[in-house]
Amino acid sequence: MALSDTSELMSKSSCYFFAALPCEAKPLIEYFKLKKELSVSAFTIYRGTNITLTVTGLGKSAIAAGVGYTLALFPTDSLPVMLNIGIAGHKDYALGTIFSAQKIIDHDSGRSFYPQLVTFPPCATQLITTVSQAQLNYSADTLYEMEASAFYETAIRFSSSELIQCIKVISDNEDNASTQIKPAQVSEWIKIALPVIDNYYQQLTELASLVQTTDITEYTGIISQWRFSSNEKMQLQSLLNKRALLAGDKKLDLTESAPATGKDILNLLRNEINAQAFGSF
Repeated sequence: MALSDTSELMSKSSCYFFAALPCEAKPLIEYFKLKKELSVSAFTIYRGTNITLTVTGLGKSAIAAGVGYTLALFPTDSLPVMLNIGIAGHKDYALGTIFSAQKIIDHDSGRSFYPQLVTFPPCATQLITTVSQAQLNYSADTLYEMEASAFYETAIRFSSSELIQCIKVISDNEDNASTQIKPAQVSEWIKIALPVIDNYYQQLTELASLVQTTDITEYTGIISQWRFSSNEKMQLQSLLNKRALLAGDKKLDLTESAPATGKDILNLLRNEINAQAFGSF
């Protein structure tokens, strides 16, 4: 099924937006007509038909807690789209310029994360470095911000890397310090970026819908021939979903590998998915 054929199924795919600041979230709330979830007090959460937006607060700990809390409170039985929307600084990019993440580096730990770009981002991509403090010096050609690495590291527990993306709008540079950022201006920049955000949301939701329409014959055939624990069955479903996103119509062939156990199949799928980054499909 082509992406263009799945619009009627999009309501089945859940999307979770995460913004650190109320001024980042405000344009999203208005554009997507979201309503505040009055039953929740730990975080400020807004919801629509298939969109949940959480205002997490600044920093890695806050957004990690917000992601975990939101997905626990409002779970989904399918792989969700997860988007981190916010502002970032760069040494010379113009204010209001829009980027999505091609790679995320956590400055404190040195760990790197790679959102997989299966669709076509509707904006330029750039390296993002997550820091613990707002930057006044921009020493490298990277976007500086405070949430992306923790967002991605937490979100990958709930979805697939193809459906987890970050969109950042430039709010400060060498000529406009981060100390000068005003909330009203942030809202205006995010508002201008809404067509890009909506475009990416639509692409990723259609991509997620492909998983909803895949035939479960493959899954049932596997569990009928090999033994899996309850937890391994969940892993199998998740891995098959991820493979479906990456491999398209390519069928899974287990005849050559001749797996002896369910664990062998899980390892086979993990290896095939990991190898995709190097062109195995």
